[in-house]
Formats: sequence, structure tokens, C-alpha cells
Amino acid sequence: MKVLIFDTAERAAECVAQQVIAQVQGKADSVLGLATGGTMLPIYELLVSANKNKQVSFSQASSFNLDEYVGLNPDHPCSYHKFMRDIFFSKTDFDVARAHLPHGNTGDPEAESEDYENLVLGAGGIDLQLLGIGENGHIGFNEPTSSFRSLTRIKTLTKSTIDANRRFFEAPAEPPKYAITMGIETILRGKMIAVLATGKNKSGAVATMVEGAMGAYCPATALQLHRHTTVVLDQAAASELKMRDYYFQVHPDGKDALV
Repeated sequence: MKVLIFDTAERAAECVAQQVIAQVQGKADSVLGLATGGTMLPIYELLVSANKNKQVSFSQASSFNLDEYVGLNPDHPCSYHKFMRDIFFSKTDFDVARAHLPHGNTGDPEAESEDYENLVLGAGGIDLQLLGIGENGHIGFNEPTSSFRSLTRIKTLTKSTIDANRRFFEAPAEPPKYAITMGIETILRGKMIAVLATGKNKSGAVATMVEGAMGAYCPATALQLHRHTTVVLDQAAASELKMRDYYFQVHPDGKDALV
């Protein structure tokens, strides 16, 4: 893993946004693996700005989102379909016909999961996969004990994940208990992976992901197997890393180059 540590969350987000921009500038028809959640919002804001400034065009790119809640239709205010439309697709030149998410409101989630996995394979795989990390170490909705060989499937969400999602759902509505998610093996097939984590609440999961023993209890440790993963952090998220001094030595001030 390459570990880049920045002074602020804003600078960390800028770093990941620049990775996406560079990927699409270098390959206009890039296949992007996209993620949702509050950590990702600054990235999408920067990508929208870059598109408006004609720094990058997404018109030939395609995308596959990591996951979607089972039972939510695409227009539900808490669906990831709506999240992506509102914050990114509708504000750029991204061709929505090339933007793919699992359909959580399908009558057959198992078949939808298999079809989505095949759709990713049919596109030639992911060129650059964006990831966040949950406080319990989940990536996508691959909760603890997920198999490292897992493919896109239905996953039961842990109580901690459901509780974390509760703030997005207005009472008396309950957060969904299930999601369709890309599997860990699906994620690891991506050619490059960029993980963004910010805030003290992510520091424990980050330390385990980067420096801990690899195991299903922290699904993000599977990223230790990937040849081209970049972990981008702010100071707070990096605070529990035992080898912080070494990461600064290799990449001072987050510079992504040897000097």
C-alpha cells in the first residue's frame, strides 16, 4: 500500500479527486468504480468543478457504484441512485446510460447481484476504484467476516452500520437491513484503488487496514493483497498508525513521488 498523509481532510480529498481527473484525462473511456457517503462528497464537488472548468470531461467514461440498499427504488431520497444523480451525474457531462448501480428494488436481488457482477466483467473491469472505509473496517457493504473471495451479492448489514445510517432516514422509517454490494474479490480486480479516510473516528480501522493482520474481521485488510492501492488520509485518520514517520519519510506532505 502507498500511504499519503495530509494536514487536512480538504487536501486529502483534493488528492483523490486529482487521481480521478488524471485517470480520465489519460483514458477518456475509463471505467470508474464509485462510492457514496459523506467522505466522498468533497471529491464529487471537486470533480464537478473540474468538469465545469473544462479540465476534464466524463462524457466517454463509465461507472459502477459499489452498492445499493435492498428495497429502495431509485427515486427514494436515501437511495444511492439519487445520491449519485444529485451530487455528480446531473452536474457534469457524464452519460447516465454509462452510469451503473445495482437495483435494490428488484424482485430478485440474487439475480440482480449476479447480473451486476457480469456487467462489471463485461465492461473490462474497473480502471480506478474509489473506496471509503467503515469504522468496523467494511469496504462497500462487505461487513466483518466477509469472504475475501466474495463477489457481488446480498449482504446483511451489522447493527453498527444500520445505526450509522439511521441519521439519513426520517423517523419512523427504519434504515434497510440488507444491501447489494460488490464483493471483496470484485473490488480487488480493479486495476487501481484509492481509499479516502478522514477523521479520528476512522483511525482505528485505518490502522488495522494498513498495519494489522489480514483477516475477515476487518474486510479492508484484503487491500493488502492489491498491488496498486493508495490510502489517502488526513492527520486525524492517520493518528493510530505506528509507522507514520516512515510514511512521511517516503511521501513527505503527501507527495506522491519519490524524491
